[in-house]
Amino acid sequence: MAFEPPERLVRALGETYGDALAGPWLGRLPELAGASAARRGLSVDRVQAPGGRSSLVALVRRPDGVPAALKVAPSFARPDLERAALAHWKGWGAAQLLDDDGAADDALLLERLHPEVSLRSLPEAKALLEAAGTVRRLWVEPPAGHAFETVAERTERQSVPIRAAQDPELAPLASAALAARDELASSAPELLLLHGNFRQSKVLSGERAPWLTVGPEPVVGERAYDLARLVRDRVEDLIAAPSGASAARRRVNRLADSLDVDPGRLHGWTLFRAVESGLRARAAGRVRDADLLLEFATWL
Repeated sequence: MAFEPPERLVRALGETYGDALAGPWLGRLPELAGASAARRGLSVDRVQAPGGRSSLVALVRRPDGVPAALKVAPSFARPDLERAALAHWKGWGAAQLLDDDGAADDALLLERLHPEVSLRSLPEAKALLEAAGTVRRLWVEPPAGHAFETVAERTERQSVPIRAAQDPELAPLASAALAARDELASSAPELLLLHGNFRQSKVLSGERAPWLTVGPEPVVGERAYDLARLVRDRVEDLIAAPSGASAARRRVNRLADSLDVDPGRLHGWTLFRAVESGLRARAAGRVRDADLLLEFATWL
């Protein structure tokens, strides 16, 4: 079977890492994925589409016929860190890593979930409730000697293009986001292992448990950072609603209350992450996404 990269993967890797880095790897991807499947004796059902933004995911079967998922990512996307996080969680709240001893490549063999059924298929209130119950399972002490970056390190790196932004109209919003980040990063109340990119679409239906997370971008820091991306889920619906601004602020308070997180810290991280994502989308030419995210940020 041909392992052709889905269009979304091609676009997202180029946007995040640049075509000069992503292009050669994408050209080798069919060969790499085929070798990874053969090395593990897997038969391939199909490539998942539209799939992820940093890896190709193929639905496969192990030699004993058990369904699984093979995730093939470039080394510059750090699949080694995802492997380390999944191995540490041991299936608690997250997809089970099936080859935790590692293999001679960057692929991950994972428990197969139901990619077509995420929390986004539920009504909003129910989805947020299930999301809160799922993400809290991931917040554990990181393993000794880990290689995960901290929230402070990640957000400092992300701050560089924000500081370089030239649009005077967005300068006050960018300054507010940077000020919030600087204050929060200097006073982290806890250092837990976080998912790093947690949102409703990263929580899939499973057989072993009703809901399990996938696609971590693991980082060590405070819980409020992990919730900040979840706050803006279904942002297009919030923007379209007459009471969207007040609904967004209520969501901050509701999530903070349900997970015993400081609402002020959640508000600050939500602001920073929305502005960072909005400016990154604008730089990549995704004008609609940028406009939605930056308008949402002004409500905070």
